Amino acid sequence: MGFGHRVYKNYDPRARIIKRIADEVFDVTGRNPLLDIALELERIALQDDYFVKRKLYPNVDFYSGLIYQAIGMPTAAFTVLFAIPRTSGWIAQWVEMLLDPEQKIARPRQIYIGPPERPFLPLDQR
Repeated sequence: MGFGHRVYKNYDPRARIIKRIADEVFDVTGRNPLLDIALELERIALQDDYFVKRKLYPNVDFYSGLIYQAIGMPTAAFTVLFAIPRTSGWIAQWVEMLLDPEQKIARPRQIYIGPPERPFLPLDQR
């Protein structure tokens, strides 16, 4: 996560916006030293043949994790925070696939092999 996008073959326009927002967040929270590392990684990647040939540019996730950290979100929640904004697109594609018998783009079926449904236990009872 963080570099490349299947649709954007140039710099992800959302990444430009989120990068600006990161600056605004850090103006309030104080600069995160990881931002300097991210900026240097971006600078190096944008000059590296591997990334340039494959048109891999920072995407929206590249800076959003730093923002989540700056506003105090626990790292364990990042995966969920990355997924939440994508759910509308996932659901829209699923609905398209169901409604259009000629739909050629489909995602592989996911088969859940985890534990069966378990009752919820409040944190203080665990």
